Amino acid sequence: MRKNRLLELLSLRDRTSFLDGCEKVELSFPDVMHEPGDAMRHVYFPTGSFISLVTPMGGKDNLEVALAGDEGIYGVPLALGVNVSPVHSLVQGGGTAWRMGAAAFRSELVRMPKLRECIDRYIYVLMSQLSQTAGCNRFHVVEQRVARWLLMTADRSHSSTFRITHEFLAYMLGVRREGITEAASALQRRGLIGYTRGVVTIFNRRGLQRAACSCYRSDLATYKRAFR
Repeated sequence: MRKNRLLELLSLRDRTSFLDGCEKVELSFPDVMHEPGDAMRHVYFPTGSFISLVTPMGGKDNLEVALAGDEGIYGVPLALGVNVSPVHSLVQGGGTAWRMGAAAFRSELVRMPKLRECIDRYIYVLMSQLSQTAGCNRFHVVEQRVARWLLMTADRSHSSTFRITHEFLAYMLGVRREGITEAASALQRRGLIGYTRGVVTIFNRRGLQRAACSCYRSDLATYKRAFR
């Protein structure tokens, strides 16, 4: 089982104590975790899975605003004293996670100052990611956004190969499928990625980073700065 980077920041004693109150669960693509307004009864620390946070924009329009993988936590509202989901969330990458009940989690935040500090710092990272994504969706072209999204997914899946369809990518980025096809084809012609039957392989990660907008590097820098 992979580790969660937030929990790894705790001392061995605190981490062991915290995990004693968790249960290991398996999350499966494309299970829906919550809809906007749903009660949140658990917090999740992904280890081998990652979860997409999507904002419905009315009708059939949706937009992914953040990803939660083994670098963080899913269930931030609970850390803020709110037990209602503000977003549509679904499992984008299946795998393992640690799960804890909402009441127990809040008790641990009081009992364990280092955990509270880690969660607060992650909330800062998430807020930065949300604002970065808002600007990205407004000012950056689809090809740059696709490259950023592929890199973010590869980071959380810990693999250069993963499953994704053009339809799902269009849903995540809030653009037409034709725009995704055109952007992915351009990246493929440049030898940066391969795409066959719903499977993407990143051939040239450095090249894909250059093709992505600056938001990807900014996200990494923000996380590093928050936890240095």
